[in-house]
Amino acid sequence: MSEYKYISLRENPKLRDTAAEWFHNKWGVPTEAYLECINDYLDKKTENGWYLCLDGDIIVAGLGVIENDFHDRKDLSPNVCAVYTDENYRGQGIAGNLLNLVVSDMKSKNITPIYLVTDHTGFYERYGWEFYCMAQGDDEPEMTRLYIHR
Repeated sequence: MSEYKYISLRENPKLRDTAAEWFHNKWGVPTEAYLECINDYLDKKTENGWYLCLDGDIIVAGLGVIENDFHDRKDLSPNVCAVYTDENYRGQGIAGNLLNLVVSDMKSKNITPIYLVTDHTGFYERYGWEFYCMAQGDDEPEMTRLYIHR
C-alpha cells in the first residue's frame, strides 16, 4: 500500500493546471474558474487555498477554500468547496485528512471559523464540523445544510 502525500498547491505550484483540470472533471465547473481561484492563491492575493492528496504523481482527492460556495449566506466566509475523493480511494480517511489539513492551515493564518455546504449528514461531524444553519444554494430549489468549523 502506498503512502499518500497531502499538500497545498503552494507546495507544488507545477500541479496548477493538472489540479484545475482534475477539479473540472469532478464538478463540471469550468477549468478557467478553478485557475482563477488557484492563481489568486498562488499569487498570494488570498489565503483561500487549494489542497490535494497525491498517490505518487496522481491526484486522488482534493478540496478548495473560496469566499462563498454559491449560497445566500454571503456573511459566512470562507467556504470549503469541491471536496472530492476518487471512488477507488474512498473509505480510507483521505477526505478527513484533507479537511483536517485545511482547518489547521486556515487556523495557522488566523482564519476561523470556516464553513461548507453539503447534502451529506454524519460525515463532516466526524471531523469536528457542526451543523450551523440551512442556506439557499444559488439556482437551487432546495435548501442545503451549512456547516461550521470553529
